[in-house]
Amino acid sequence: MSNSPIMQQLSLPLNILNTEPKTTSQFQEILKTLNMTNSPGWPDKFGELIHNWCTKKSYSPIKTLSLFTGGGGLDIAFHDCGFQIIKMLELEPKYIKTLETNSQPGKYLENSQPICINIRDYFPSPELEIDFIIGGPPCQTFSAAGRRASGVPGTNDTRGKLFLEYVRILKKLQPKGFLFENVYGIIGAENGKAWQTIQTAFQEAGYTIYYRILDAADYGVPQHRERLFIVGLKTGNYLFPAPTHGPDSIGKEPFYTALAAVKDINISEKKLEIKGKYGHLLTDIPPGLNYSFYTDKMGHPQPIFSWRSKFSDFLYKADPEMPVRTIKAQGGQYTGPFSWENRRFSIAELKRLQTFPDAYEIVGNRSVCIEQIGNSVPPQLGRILALGILEQVMGVKLPFSMQYLSPTQKLGFRQRKRQLTKRYAEKAEEAIAKFSTQSLEKLQTVSLSINNYPNQRNIEKFLSTDFGWHDLPKSNSVKIYLNYDLHSSCWLIDAGKSQLRDKKNQYSIDIIPSANFPDWVLNTERVKLIASDWDLEVFTGLWKAFEEKLRQITGKADLVQLSGYYQYQPKIKMTMSFSRELETNSIWRVVESIIKGIGVKTQLSTQKLAFLWGVNTEDIFQYMQCLRKIGYEVRNHNTNPQIIPGEYLIPYTFPTLNPKSVQLRKNLEFRI
Repeated sequence: MSNSPIMQQLSLPLNILNTEPKTTSQFQEILKTLNMTNSPGWPDKFGELIHNWCTKKSYSPIKTLSLFTGGGGLDIAFHDCGFQIIKMLELEPKYIKTLETNSQPGKYLENSQPICINIRDYFPSPELEIDFIIGGPPCQTFSAAGRRASGVPGTNDTRGKLFLEYVRILKKLQPKGFLFENVYGIIGAENGKAWQTIQTAFQEAGYTIYYRILDAADYGVPQHRERLFIVGLKTGNYLFPAPTHGPDSIGKEPFYTALAAVKDINISEKKLEIKGKYGHLLTDIPPGLNYSFYTDKMGHPQPIFSWRSKFSDFLYKADPEMPVRTIKAQGGQYTGPFSWENRRFSIAELKRLQTFPDAYEIVGNRSVCIEQIGNSVPPQLGRILALGILEQVMGVKLPFSMQYLSPTQKLGFRQRKRQLTKRYAEKAEEAIAKFSTQSLEKLQTVSLSINNYPNQRNIEKFLSTDFGWHDLPKSNSVKIYLNYDLHSSCWLIDAGKSQLRDKKNQYSIDIIPSANFPDWVLNTERVKLIASDWDLEVFTGLWKAFEEKLRQITGKADLVQLSGYYQYQPKIKMTMSFSRELETNSIWRVVESIIKGIGVKTQLSTQKLAFLWGVNTEDIFQYMQCLRKIGYEVRNHNTNPQIIPGEYLIPYTFPTLNPKSVQLRKNLEFRI
């Protein structure tokens, strides 16, 4: 007989398969059996009652080893379902503090042993007896952020090979089974090669594997969070539990909404307001939407951002009537989810949205707490998976009936995601329609009138080494003199290192809307940037000056929003002209090519770039370093490991680095 997971699952006894249709809600039956109500924070009570029931049973302890423990989400789940967490391995000392706090007598994970260690240095004792292993290695190498940065490194990155350490420990300890969690991008990494390698490694360790991509919201978590789960078994079979909530659940139990999860939380945390350049924008964003509300694609009358120019969690405001989108472990000042009350969620609220127990103490400052929450498996999802393992693998009869997915049964969360896109587009349309005609006229008048910004001569601005643009001198800043002459026919911006009276122009850059986007937001036909000095800092200063006026007059956030995200056709067209002939290998000739769009927007080898720019191949790295110094974002294998060694990516035809740029803190050259 075939040894495939599907064939093995089809051979399950009927009493275990338990997939016959029912009309009543499985979740409501569980609540009734446990004598509990569907009140705010109900997952805490669910975990408590399940744990009490398991404690009263007389079956032998299921000794469990936790790998890549993080903040302990899976450990909470399996602990509640009767698994004895023996050891918890975690690399980060700041996360270990949380595990140590909650492992003390009388605490949630009492008697568990946290170990701060690199898994590569962990060699379990031959005497250690383990029945089950849980955990998932860091997922950055397979994440959406990696895909957005031009593919994922997968197993080409050292973090992507940590599953091999997992396999090494499996071979050493030979438990009955394991549960492995990661982002679903792992399946598509390296065109599926990484996923095949991972499956083969687990199978060669002696385990039959069963896997599914699940959405946490389908299992009682007030958060949409899609993750890959692998269950590996030495013997026996495994079916994944059927959803307890949502349209795919038995009885169509409604989702556990964000509002229901947090409505009884008393907010004691301070400094939850959102300030800064974009904080005020959150107020008008309808719940469920993000920065895209302020794009022309959504129909906003005065777009600030370009479509898909930001991550989806940028200025994302949660919808109280739905589960929130995925809580991210790390993010910037404007990374949501934000509350529908136009503030940040408190840590207590984020714990509820991730179904961490109120009594479970997460140690650290706000950012460290969010890291631990965002990196964890939501405990309520983990509990349902653990109960399925308890019943099918460990042979424990549960006090209520569990329903399971057949091997061929499909879930609809991907399709529902597409439906949500339509729903939120309609909400954006409704919100914009509520703007009064007077408000729109006022918005357009204030934003587009160049008369509000009179023409100026010999204005002093200061460019700092981190590409900040200031009115007053800063440490290590240089002075740039500027002339502004803004008219409906042309915006003229001149820059130089000294006052600009009667100075000769050395080069100019002409900017016009591209043929496919004739209606740009600038109240002028074209823009002309003029430099009076052969100076790279003057070049950067010109772009900073243009960006500043763009922001002041139109409300556009930055130059990227004017041109559009680099993976789309640019909305502007540019040319560069010189007052005299340049040397062939001059940096200015390279800049001229980039401004024309030559050698940008795609990964190219040094040889290809040298050919396109008409320079020597051995000089490419030097040119790339120079481009970084004048504010261009340049990526290579050292800044983004998913980029093939020897290739480069310059996303935009103009400088985009600023003091808050992630790329600013990366280096093109490998450093130990």
